[in-house]
Formats: sequence, structure tokens, C-alpha cells
Amino acid sequence: MSVNEGGYTMIGTSNRNNPFGEIKISTEVLEVIVGFATLEVNGVYGMRANLTSDLKTIFGRSEHTRGVSLQADEFGTSVDVYCYFNYGVNVPYTAQKIQENVKEQVYHMTEIELDEVHVHIVGIIPEETTAIDVLTTNDLELGEEI
Repeated sequence: MSVNEGGYTMIGTSNRNNPFGEIKISTEVLEVIVGFATLEVNGVYGMRANLTSDLKTIFGRSEHTRGVSLQADEFGTSVDVYCYFNYGVNVPYTAQKIQENVKEQVYHMTEIELDEVHVHIVGIIPEETTAIDVLTTNDLELGEEI
């Protein structure tokens, strides 16, 4: 299902006969869709950066892939999302809504069916918290000095 072309992993959309040629979508495009679909869900404060997404941002790739990790191989396609929730939300309900929205949006936009959507809640953010507080906490967790 996935092919490495020119340094980018590409995913074929479907096995339907297409008289015009092949359609392949880069994994980064899927990661952007997953990121937006996650942020659309009520109760999601934001996404957590990880080393992979930070490196992509440093090298000029999209910041919209922050907190998203996609794996595609012969066994299927799965995605992990790492996010912060707003304080007071129903965590299992919100996580399930993320799974549903991510699968729905990816299929709607690409006709690719995700096999698994893993939601990692890395923190709960109180209402009075600012973005700088979250970044500072994240830096401390990674062992960096501020």
C-alpha cells in the first residue's frame, strides 16, 4: 500500500480501475488531514509536538502535522495523535469523537480507510492556561532548559 518515491512515502488510494492513471497521496498530506480533523473536535486544546514533528517544522515542512504520526505498511495504515484536552471534557467521549472524525475525514478526502486511530491524551489544560505555559511544560518534559 505504501511506496517510497523521491524521499516521500506515498500511499495508493484504492484498487479501482482509473483510466487516467495512478493516484498517490503523500503521508504528509494524510498527517495534515488528521491534524485538522483532530483539532475540529470540541474539547481538544491542541496538539503536542514530538521530535518528528519538530524536525519537519525545522526543515520547512508543515506545522500542521504536529502531534501526528502515521504508519503505513503491508498490514495497513494506522495513525497516532498526541493531544491536549480542555479541562472538564469527558475524556473517553472526546477521544472516540477524534477517532470517528479522523477516520471519516481521511476517507472523505482520500478514500483511504485507516485501520486504527490511536489517541494519546498527553495533558489536560485548565481554562486560564496560555499557549506559552503549555510550551514551557513540554520543554521541561523533554529535559530542555528554558
